Amino acid sequence: MRGVLYLIPNTLGEGDETALAAVLPGPVRARAGSLTSYIGENAKTTRAFLKRIGTERPIQEIDIHELNVNTPAGEIDRLLAPLLAGVDTGLVSEAGCPAVADPGALLVRRAHERGIRVVPLVGPSSILLALMASGLNGQSFAFHGYLPVDAGERTKRLRELEQQSRKARQTQIFIETPYRNRALLDALLSTCAPSTLVCVAVDLTLPGETIANRTVADWKKAPAIELHKRPAIFLLLAH
Repeated sequence: MRGVLYLIPNTLGEGDETALAAVLPGPVRARAGSLTSYIGENAKTTRAFLKRIGTERPIQEIDIHELNVNTPAGEIDRLLAPLLAGVDTGLVSEAGCPAVADPGALLVRRAHERGIRVVPLVGPSSILLALMASGLNGQSFAFHGYLPVDAGERTKRLRELEQQSRKARQTQIFIETPYRNRALLDALLSTCAPSTLVCVAVDLTLPGETIANRTVADWKKAPAIELHKRPAIFLLLAH
């Protein structure tokens, strides 16, 4: 019997027990707390997550292995070894849903190839929460992850996304490293047409949650949103 790979969502930020209960259902926390094997991006933050949700066994007795952008592809099978030996294992991201804008996707794909059952559990996805709250087209949308860091390449990419949005009536979604949020918003406002709708969703599910959807022209008139070092999702829809 092979073990089951559980995809366990994390919270989108720090919070007390009330905040935890608001975004992770009880059965999800119970399943997460029952597992004795984990794969996470960072062992220290994975242990912090387990401490917050509560575990049936002492945390020091739980096996934690790391999977991040620096993990060689050849190491994936080694990470699957407990599952192949019959041990149920949890895959947890630093925030939000595993394998979505997260290095866990390759592990999940390999698990399918090896005949391991994959079970996704319910929890917060900042991408979908932002789309839900944006008022933009939820019938057709695309997530692009991070845009180029180089200013010229970023501007070129934004023009391409705006053109694609206008042609297909499709919402374009992307993210940025928190300390570069302001640069991305400035690039959006200087590149896109005045009528293009831009939504910025910041600190989703957290006490400082802020969601604003305006045309580029209105963004230029309105007071700036504080974005520095705050997790944010950016969306645009061109008319």
